[in-house]
Amino acid sequence: MATPWRLPGVTGWRRIDRPTPTGLNMAGYVLRRLLGAVPTLFIIVTLTFFMMHAAPGGPFDSQRRLPPEVERNMKAAYNLDKPEWQQYVIYLDQLAHGDLGPSFKTRDFTVAQLIGIGLPVSATIGLSAMALAVFFGTLMGIWAALRQNHWQDYSVMTIAMIGITIPSFITAPILTLLLGVYGFSIFGHDFSLPVSGWNGGALRNLILPVAVLSLLQIAVIARLIRGSMVEVLRANYIRTARAKGAPTYRIIFRHALRAAILPLVSYLAPATAGLLTGSLIVEEIFGLPGIGRYFVQAALNRDYTLMMGVVLCYATLVILLNLLADILYALLDPRVRLT
Repeated sequence: MATPWRLPGVTGWRRIDRPTPTGLNMAGYVLRRLLGAVPTLFIIVTLTFFMMHAAPGGPFDSQRRLPPEVERNMKAAYNLDKPEWQQYVIYLDQLAHGDLGPSFKTRDFTVAQLIGIGLPVSATIGLSAMALAVFFGTLMGIWAALRQNHWQDYSVMTIAMIGITIPSFITAPILTLLLGVYGFSIFGHDFSLPVSGWNGGALRNLILPVAVLSLLQIAVIARLIRGSMVEVLRANYIRTARAKGAPTYRIIFRHALRAAILPLVSYLAPATAGLLTGSLIVEEIFGLPGIGRYFVQAALNRDYTLMMGVVLCYATLVILLNLLADILYALLDPRVRLT
């Protein structure tokens, strides 16, 4: 089945057939990709498991030494008294049954419960930051491309370069000091933003972490869109549309932007997965109970099961979002075929 696709050529508009992926082809492609993800996740789990166990120290090592009997019983309860290969087989068996195991340090919760608590926090902040970054980054990139080699272009690229080079552990304290400690004044009223805490996801508590996370992404997206848009605006079909007297806004948002966002689609998959699973630095600075903070605590405390669960969650999100990006790419670009 084919649907008409209007593509302007050098001599004018002509009608061609654009093959549209059928539901059966799409389902088969998704199934093959999901089946291909199984060995990838297996390799990630295996490498993470043995790398964690190779690190010095253990989950029950602390400044206060436990009595030998208590430590021996705790290791037996978590199968840590067995050889590593047996621990690995036991963990794979639990994983095959959907059990991520208990947390060694937060003993009142399982790993699945901790991820269920932390992932919504990280997802709220990450998706908000990415939506903000896509909106402002796309607008800045388009503006810079339309004013190529003018002061607007140089200004946007300078701001983008500054945003890329300054890390979040610098921008977070600066924004905290300016907007949280010193505060700001609007129409004679003094305001200040909370510098830490979640407070049930209140808007005031979201502003600073979302702003810090979005700054880097705005800079990267602006550069991607600007470079891609400059190339697309030189294409023959854009020149034809201009020659026919099409309005600039229609040329940009209906014709050029569709091709210019293809690099952005590829970039958004891993970037969104990283934001969804939390920013280690931002969550630590602002005291957010997200999954990134659990990752840091698990690594420091040698909480093997929690560490494995967070890594598995991140890897799964990357695979799923890359699959979504490939599907969107094929829908946006008629030259791409799902095979």
